[in-house]
Amino acid sequence: MRQQLRLHPDSHSVAVKGIDVEIARPRAGSLELSYIVTGQLSSIRMPSAAANARGDGLWRHTCFEAFIRAVPDAAYYELNFSPSGQWAAYQFSGYRNGMRMANEITEVPIEIRSTPDGCVLQASLNLDHFRDLPRDRSWRLGLSAVIEDATGAVSYWALAHPPGKPDFHHADNFACEFSPAVTP
Repeated sequence: MRQQLRLHPDSHSVAVKGIDVEIARPRAGSLELSYIVTGQLSSIRMPSAAANARGDGLWRHTCFEAFIRAVPDAAYYELNFSPSGQWAAYQFSGYRNGMRMANEITEVPIEIRSTPDGCVLQASLNLDHFRDLPRDRSWRLGLSAVIEDATGAVSYWALAHPPGKPDFHHADNFACEFSPAVTP
């Protein structure tokens, strides 16, 4: 399933023409998110390569994000995927409340492929690590990206944007529904 991210109305990007996310379930208990960026890759400021390990503050630079919650719960997970190979996983008890490290998520394999016309970042998630989300209900997925261009300007991309400043945690961004129990 392919989803298109939309540029926030107050953002501007000279480097990126568009961002799509391909959502795949290659096997039971897994979810693959492929962020497909088209545009002038040389105009995007990419973080330097690093070990595939947990990092923090990744959203301050070019970064791709996923938010996952069970319907109708308020609790959710936030995941950050950096083109450097670093990742982060947090859990919230409600809208921007009760933030903690999601230590049950111990790894997030990330692959990045680049061409002059764009790049693809693929993050693989083990759904069994999302222990606090019930498997017998639908889950909502919010997808977003922060893109820093060569001048340091930042653009914000998401499935949907609430009125006002960019806010990926807002319920409007949780615009894609899927069932964790479905096997491919």
